Amino acid sequence: MEKEFNSKEIQLVVFKIGKEEFGVPISEVREIVRLVPITPVPRAPDFVEGVVNLRGQILAIIDLAKRLKITPSPRSDRSRIIVVEFEGNIIGMIVDEVMEVFRLSSENIDKAPELITAEIHEEYLKGVGKLGDRLLILIDLARVFSPEEVEDIKKTKEQQSKKEE
Repeated sequence: MEKEFNSKEIQLVVFKIGKEEFGVPISEVREIVRLVPITPVPRAPDFVEGVVNLRGQILAIIDLAKRLKITPSPRSDRSRIIVVEFEGNIIGMIVDEVMEVFRLSSENIDKAPELITAEIHEEYLKGVGKLGDRLLILIDLARVFSPEEVEDIKKTKEQQSKKEE
C-alpha cells in the first residue's frame, strides 16, 4: 500500500461515514454491495457486525464507524458494504454512503493534521487528500486492524462457515 500512495496519481473509492469523507485505493476494493441482512456472531469484537454469505463465500462484516470510533449516520438505502482485500484478508466494511471513484495526484496528499489524528487514531491514516475545498481522509486498511483483530475476524468467519456446513 505504501507504493500506492507514493505513485504520481492514485485512484480512490471515496465514501462517507457521518460527516467525514474517506478514501481507500481502488486496488484494495473487490466490490461494493448494498447492505444485506447480517448474521450476528456471539463473542465477536464489538466492531464486528457479523457475517454474510456473499455468493457462497462467508464474509466477516465490520462497522467501520465503530472501528474508527466516529459517529455514523443512521443506516439507510445509501448504506453500503465495501468488500476490501488487504494482506490476503477479505472483509466487508459498512459505510454510510459510497460517493465516487476519484483520481488524486500525490501532490494533493498531505500528512494528516493533529486535529484529525486526535479524532481518529493516527496509525489508521495515510494522509489527507485535497479535492478543491473538500478534504478526504485516506485510510490505511492494513493498520486499521491489529494482527490479533484480524485473527479474531478470521475465527468469527470460520465458526460461521462450520455452522453452515
